[in-house]
Amino acid sequence: MQAEESLKALIYEVRYSEWNNANELKLKYGNASVISSKRVVFNIKGNDFRLIVDIEYKLKIVFIVWFGTHAEYDEIDAKTVNYES
Repeated sequence: MQAEESLKALIYEVRYSEWNNANELKLKYGNASVISSKRVVFNIKGNDFRLIVDIEYKLKIVFIVWFGTHAEYDEIDAKTVNYES
């Protein structure tokens, strides 16, 4: 997969991160887009791909909501896409 190494690197970093809120996340990932207090979009592999996650900061859990190419991302609503899509 084209984005495999970039995803692995992000997963590793997330595993050892200690964000308490979206502002702290933005300090580390300035290119990430904070959609809501829980929902964040990460740019993967030089912005070729997008990863949408929901984050439970208090529980230190990150849920993957959606992953796809930048072009596919342009066809969805990042605010409302859910796990079943």
